[in-house]
Amino acid sequence: MEVLRRSSVFAAEVMEVFDRSPTDKELVSQAKALCRDYINSRLIRAGVSWGKPEYHAPVPGGKLAEVSTILLRLGDELEYIRPNVYRNIARQLNISLHSETVVSDAFLAVAAQIFTAGITWGKVVSLYAVAAGLAVDCVRHAQPAMVHTIVDCLGEFVRKTLVTWLKRRGGWADITKCVVNTDPSLRSHWLVAAVCSFGHFLKALFFVLLPER
Repeated sequence: MEVLRRSSVFAAEVMEVFDRSPTDKELVSQAKALCRDYINSRLIRAGVSWGKPEYHAPVPGGKLAEVSTILLRLGDELEYIRPNVYRNIARQLNISLHSETVVSDAFLAVAAQIFTAGITWGKVVSLYAVAAGLAVDCVRHAQPAMVHTIVDCLGEFVRKTLVTWLKRRGGWADITKCVVNTDPSLRSHWLVAAVCSFGHFLKALFFVLLPER
């Protein structure tokens, strides 16, 4: 069975680049590492059996681990608000999970729709929630190898669409600013943006026509 793989050496290398201005390649590597963490968390939560995956979480206390924790925290809230949107994604898109091309095209189509009106951290969180939801579907339908396809697709989307935006903000660590405000009577900017991304996601479901293969 295919499993999520990331060596501790790679994790250390990814974390080191937070100490300087990251390159495009490094931002994409970080994006994929964060995606693996997010997916692994959702697989565990869904109670999906992976056997004994060869998986190494970020070193506790590192900057990548902090970013991953924040991303998951924001994802928890977003998925709580709109639980039906981020579950059973393959069924909502009416696609087969047996074709790498179909899965890739579907994910990239939805990603493009989410960011149609611009980029915000809320929409980035939504992108990860979609990736994880689709990954859970793949594993449940005995297609675990597709998880790697999803991670690679997210990395490619980040490279083409989000890298410039991320560099202007100094990298992935900027997401930690989204949880500074803990007052429940006030909504941080990421949540407002996530609600917008929900609208774009629904648009993708209804208007991106992908024939089942």
